[in-house]
Amino acid sequence: MDDHLTRHDLTDEEWARLAPLMPGHPRQGHRWKDHRTVVNGILFRTRAGCPWRDLPPAFGNWSTVYGRHRRWSLDGTWAQILDALRTGCDEAEGADWTVSADSTVVRAHQHAAGARRALPAAPARGGTAE
Repeated sequence: MDDHLTRHDLTDEEWARLAPLMPGHPRQGHRWKDHRTVVNGILFRTRAGCPWRDLPPAFGNWSTVYGRHRRWSLDGTWAQILDALRTGCDEAEGADWTVSADSTVVRAHQHAAGARRALPAAPARGGTAE
């Protein structure tokens, strides 16, 4: 694997702390591919900001990485991992920090700045003169 792809991968020490928190293999279907490679792929995509389909092949099939990230986001796995990692933090600071595995920026189109509003009612004509 290229050095520019692996320089930010999880270290052995980081993975040793994270590995026990990863979910087990599903009861049905085939076994999951290596969690470490998938997590490194998720982290790479977050750092690079690239579309899922542009994930380098070194991290496996993009749809596998995307599917696992989505599944873990929906079923609360990421929240459980965060809570477990927060356990040893200082009580004063632990509740205030968080990690976002997918915090992409979505820019609105220039015409989305304001929606059309109903025009104010026109003043009535032909009233009594004072």
